[in-house]
Amino acid sequence: MTSPGEEPSGQGPLVGLRVVELGGIGPGPHAAMVLADLGAEVVRVDRPTDEAGAARGRVDQLLRNRRSVTADLKDADDLARVQDLVGRADVLLEGFRPGVTERLGLGPEEMLAGNPRLVYGRMTGWGQDGPSANAVGHDLNYIGITGALASIARPGQPPTVPLNLVGDYGGGSMLLLVGVLAALWERERSGRGQVVDAAMVDGASLLVQAFWSLRGRGEWRETPASNVVDGGAPFYDVYRCRDGLDVTVAALEPPFYAALLRGLGVPPGELPAQYDRGGWPATKARFADLFASRPRAEWLAVFDGTDACVAPVLGFDEAESHPHLVGRGTLVEVDGVLQAAPAPRFSRTPSATPRPPRSTGQDNAQVYEESWWT
Repeated sequence: MTSPGEEPSGQGPLVGLRVVELGGIGPGPHAAMVLADLGAEVVRVDRPTDEAGAARGRVDQLLRNRRSVTADLKDADDLARVQDLVGRADVLLEGFRPGVTERLGLGPEEMLAGNPRLVYGRMTGWGQDGPSANAVGHDLNYIGITGALASIARPGQPPTVPLNLVGDYGGGSMLLLVGVLAALWERERSGRGQVVDAAMVDGASLLVQAFWSLRGRGEWRETPASNVVDGGAPFYDVYRCRDGLDVTVAALEPPFYAALLRGLGVPPGELPAQYDRGGWPATKARFADLFASRPRAEWLAVFDGTDACVAPVLGFDEAESHPHLVGRGTLVEVDGVLQAAPAPRFSRTPSATPRPPRSTGQDNAQVYEESWWT
């Protein structure tokens, strides 16, 4: 699936999978990017745009690794072109509000009638049904009703906004990807496609299942930062060092906690027992004072090679040069832009280095005028 002079990568476990992505924002493009990173042939369909819009498309690295076409879906000829693409695709991804693709002539009933093997992936915040299905919203609204957001907070403060990772990407695109890949696997047995209803409220709830389990056992406290992994425990938190830089501490197991105490110079028995919740405030205050007494680099040197589970908090500027990320190749530079490498990794069918985003509509001629996906 190439334009003249450009060869396909032919790499990745999803080579040969044909995907049509109806242009949107957030989790849909992210899911399409992952499929493309893993070798799928993805065509993104956007509305016609002006030159400024096309320029914006070129710098959005979420749009890497796929073809770009434009279509006015209210125009009969353009709609027919897109319907033809979907008729020969394995997967369709769309992230509109419920009922929009049906009104456009690209709804699941119509598309599956013409292509019974199609996996029709739908990405929404609220889902295709339920009292709020037709309400507007964004990531923060969706995770707000699931318990996830309330659990990411400090006492006396509003919850911390966790970027848009929990709703859009963790509970959104990743859930959509699981659903699409599961439906493709089931298709191998039945020969039939189906609709995947991926809702961020469902995905975010699934992400916090471990905490529903703790709650069910009576081991979860609703008060912010009063549990083991929500910042309540002194051995699982972030501490500021003398130079204003931060470190993470995640010494959950007793041997790791013992290594933490040794590094901090705290004699055994001087502090309350590790899981004595009543002693957590005093222990946390002691840890905070100790970390604040030395710069981060010194603490990292102290804990280097130990099992204390201490690591730095890095911004993007520092992360790009961290030895582990560099050594593993976790980040790659594409067309002068540093970005995440494709993941996960495969022993026999590794992904290729990503190709930079195409400008909006750059592939109209090749996709619409050549014999595509035949």
